[in-house]
Amino acid sequence: MKITLSCALLFSLSAFSSLSFAEQTLRFGVDPTFPPFESKASDGSLQGFDIDLGNAICAQAKVRCQWVQTGFDSAIPALQAKKFDAILSAMSMTEKRREQVAFSDMLYNTPSALLTPKNSPLTEAVSTLRGKAIGVAQGTIQESYAKAKWAAQGVNIVSYANQMEIYPDLVAGRLDATLANAVSADQGFLNTPEGKNYVIKATLVDKTLLGNGVGIGLRKEDAANLKLINDALAALHANGTYAQLAKKYFKFNVYP
Repeated sequence: MKITLSCALLFSLSAFSSLSFAEQTLRFGVDPTFPPFESKASDGSLQGFDIDLGNAICAQAKVRCQWVQTGFDSAIPALQAKKFDAILSAMSMTEKRREQVAFSDMLYNTPSALLTPKNSPLTEAVSTLRGKAIGVAQGTIQESYAKAKWAAQGVNIVSYANQMEIYPDLVAGRLDATLANAVSADQGFLNTPEGKNYVIKATLVDKTLLGNGVGIGLRKEDAANLKLINDALAALHANGTYAQLAKKYFKFNVYP
């Protein structure tokens, strides 16, 4: 009788341990307004390179993925409040952000771009931008750059909740230009009918304000998930999964 009960107890503990492992969840915070990195499909499901990459990381690490939608400008406070475990939403790794979060190894590196009408005389030179209205998304490196470099020089910086809200005002003429991620601007706007009369006038590089690539942001004390993510990323590079996913979305190398 004792042997039977002991065996039953051991079996139950083993089953519980397996169940706990199977149900381990990695919660990613995401703002789905930055195609082709993250956006919503017509059925409301999440899609994009970051989404596919996050799901691949979870599969490689043998954990369950859970996506939590959040505004980009509130992503770090929400992370600190433990509403999710990590930010996977095209977040550039700047020194200012490193003061608040720990970053994974680099995911990709794409430039920022000034987007204007084709016949516009505007360039990244502040002399051409003075007196003009430039749209930026709240909480982004583009907003930080524009406010630091241009606002004091007489350029009107207009912040929006997200990048997708900027394009209608640009088309309507309420904005003269927008500063955005170059890939997102190209695939999320220029390749649409509404964007046919617009171009990327200049790409900008500034490691201090614009960062040095995109990473996954985690709470600084979360060493376990940081290791889990970095180990999974390394494996995805080694087994070719990363290259396959990148080829699906980009025509050029985004991982220098």
